[in-house]
Amino acid sequence: MIDYGSVLNNTVKEIKPSGIRKFFDIAATMDDVISLSVGEPDFQTPWEVRKAGITSLERGKTKYTSNRGLDNLREEINNYLTRKYNISYDPESEILVTVGGSEAIDAAVRAIVSPGDEVIIPQPSYVCYEPIAALAGGKPVIIETKAQDDFKLTKKQLQDAITDKTKLLILPFPNNPTGAVMEQKDLEEISDVLKGTNIMVISDEIYSELTFTNGGHIATASVKGMYERTITVNGFSKAFSMTGWRLGYACGPKEIMSQITKIHQFAIMCAPTTSQYAAVWALKHCDEDVEHMTKEYNRRRRLITKGFNDIGLSCREPLGAFYAFPSIKSTGLSSEEFCERLLSEYRVAVVPGTAFGKGGEGFIRVSYCYSTEHILEALDRIKKFVEGLKK
Repeated sequence: MIDYGSVLNNTVKEIKPSGIRKFFDIAATMDDVISLSVGEPDFQTPWEVRKAGITSLERGKTKYTSNRGLDNLREEINNYLTRKYNISYDPESEILVTVGGSEAIDAAVRAIVSPGDEVIIPQPSYVCYEPIAALAGGKPVIIETKAQDDFKLTKKQLQDAITDKTKLLILPFPNNPTGAVMEQKDLEEISDVLKGTNIMVISDEIYSELTFTNGGHIATASVKGMYERTITVNGFSKAFSMTGWRLGYACGPKEIMSQITKIHQFAIMCAPTTSQYAAVWALKHCDEDVEHMTKEYNRRRRLITKGFNDIGLSCREPLGAFYAFPSIKSTGLSSEEFCERLLSEYRVAVVPGTAFGKGGEGFIRVSYCYSTEHILEALDRIKKFVEGLKK
């Protein structure tokens, strides 16, 4: 008999499974469940994007592309970032097309982090950053952002976390799960702290289009002093409703991107060819589709925020992504207890804040990328659950 416990990588064994999927999987086994647990748009991929993918198949475009991705796709990524966020990259040496934003993050971390290097990660944040840093041999250094700071990373928090071993800062904004965004002033303060250091930044901007501030999304690389130290990660899953197409990209200094591309070359080869052809169309022609979806998310955002506050679960206004992060502290339940009981007693699936780090205790993450009817029914059930707790 093989002793699998001794065979497996100890770091992998210590990583906990995603807390997001836990409640989704349980809900899938139950009847009459309203789920607000998964961040997947309820919109279909725009038809013309699908058609572009279909046409590429009909024309036999089924071979490998270059490791970096289609030339015209990388050109369109640069055009898009230039007109949207005032940042520009050389399509030949500074842009890599990846299998979703997740691969871009993984390859970027592995290209930068050596064993023992410290990686600063603000939490609550998406579940992948800490395990990816650990798998690269890095030491995750967690900063717990605070509700009173609107869950932003503050200048002082960053200053206090930096040591002579700090190699990388991850900026996960707009933020999943809190909906927090970093505005121009906030990013300028981060730039001031990093000035004169060799600390690199991975800026995960997958929710860039879903920013509801007056000024819109501010790309980290567009801030003075940040371009040369930032790897910008983005993709097509959220804004273009292309989750299943598995397509993202990373952009940054050519010295860094050449090494990220090497990792991609050996681990992946290239991103899906059909998805790449579809993405070219999306970048060139889908501004109106994205605007339509964003307006609908904004309407749902206001609806769900008001709904939770009316119930008595304090909910700050999320200014980005498509999640609300209401506090459930008034119920006296832990985040895990609240979610377990809500699911078992009222058939509503949401995610405990602790799935995104210890700083998420006392909160739940609720996705509003669902229909209005779906959201209203969920809010009604949550209201009854909370009222029942008071009796």
